[in-house]
Amino acid sequence: LQARFIKMKVLLTGATGYIGRRLLPALLAKGHQVTCVVRDKRRFDFEDFDTASARRVEVIEGDLTEAPTLKHLPQNIDLAYYLVHSMSNSYQQFDTLESQAASSFVSYIKTTQARQVIYLSGIVNQRQLSRHLSSRKKVESILQLSGIPLTVLRAAIIIGSGSASFEIIRDLVEKLPIMVAPKWLNTRCQPIAIRNVIEYLERVMLKVETFDKVFDIGGPDILTYREMLQRYAKVRGLKRMILTVPVLTPKLSSLWLYFVTSTSYPLARSLVDSMTVEVTCEEGNIGEIIPVELISYEKALKLAFHKINESNIISSWKDSINDLTLQSNFLDFAEVPKHGCLCDRREIEFERDTHEVLNNIWEIGGQRGWYFGNFLWEIRGLIDKVFGGVGLRRGRRSPYDLKAGDALDFWRVLQADKQEKRLLLYAEMKLPGEAWLEFRVRENAFKKTFIQTATFRPLGLWGRIYWYLLVPFHSVIFPNMAKNIVKY
Repeated sequence: LQARFIKMKVLLTGATGYIGRRLLPALLAKGHQVTCVVRDKRRFDFEDFDTASARRVEVIEGDLTEAPTLKHLPQNIDLAYYLVHSMSNSYQQFDTLESQAASSFVSYIKTTQARQVIYLSGIVNQRQLSRHLSSRKKVESILQLSGIPLTVLRAAIIIGSGSASFEIIRDLVEKLPIMVAPKWLNTRCQPIAIRNVIEYLERVMLKVETFDKVFDIGGPDILTYREMLQRYAKVRGLKRMILTVPVLTPKLSSLWLYFVTSTSYPLARSLVDSMTVEVTCEEGNIGEIIPVELISYEKALKLAFHKINESNIISSWKDSINDLTLQSNFLDFAEVPKHGCLCDRREIEFERDTHEVLNNIWEIGGQRGWYFGNFLWEIRGLIDKVFGGVGLRRGRRSPYDLKAGDALDFWRVLQADKQEKRLLLYAEMKLPGEAWLEFRVRENAFKKTFIQTATFRPLGLWGRIYWYLLVPFHSVIFPNMAKNIVKY
């Protein structure tokens, strides 16, 4: 029998990441038992699966950068997926973190009965590699030390709804009719559709012909980044002019990408470094072992927009945490402090249907905006970008759905519980302190009340000065925002 028709015990690292959240449903659809390794169980959402599938998922907390936390992982597994990357969090530290995580994983996997490790890496066929690609190649070398057969799939740009590459291309083309871009736009790459990536990852399971081998995976098109932008414009029916200039250094190019798109600066820097390297398929010939109907670049774009139009984006690169202090325990911030804080609280009684008000709360931010003074929110987002923050351009994963861990403009969703009628956001913008924004609905037999609370825990004197400087703006924005959430 082909391995993919045998029910297996699978360990999935990076289960809440962009690839992991797409791979997990595919594994469950085949009947496999999956153990997901996550930093925080509270971020894993079982509501994404039916009852039968949920029974075949085990979620265990573990941090691959801290080896002692892996001692509870199972030994009785058939294979493991290694889908851990750190480049979106810190440009200075990501390669160290990736090596540390890989070493911890190797120490653990040696104690198991695993017959295969599958790693999704990046194409590294050039002599001069970026730090990001060098780190991916080093991780391959570390994983080989386990002695367990390793299958490495190397991909270039992945195109799918919510992928970093797709969202950056989307930002550039949709927002800039004329682009003055760096010369790396003439570098060639071989993009691949997310559907093909998931298919390869699933079909190499216990495929003996892939053991201890490296395969480059890519779509049928080899394009320059300029051609990718132009074809995106064609698919969207837009006319765009692209001018390339040789004077933009990698640092300036990173800043350009950071300010124009929704990407974080660490990710922009890593991407720009890698975009100077040609990434086309050379290694291995996976098509002979696993024949796949490859999806063209333009079709991959159309499929991505189909998911977006259906509001069915399963995962997004924006879900990665940008603040390193929130990496492993960001849901601990779900308890809003009461002491030493400054607050703005608004209460409005209403008569309309509670579900309509909750829907308004759940649709806040992104394309819908903040219900009042959107231009002021945009100015605040721009200021945040200037000071190295995330800004407003991240938007949201879905226009209607929110889950704990989602990015929401320059906020992070800590709690989104419609049954409890509570949405709690934590600020990831640059601040001299910490900030929470909470929306609640309370109702009894006599009245229904909408409660909106902005809480700020200042850091020192400057934090208090910052709050009081904004009081005039808060006195206009917050009451009107609360009123419009209830009204519209």
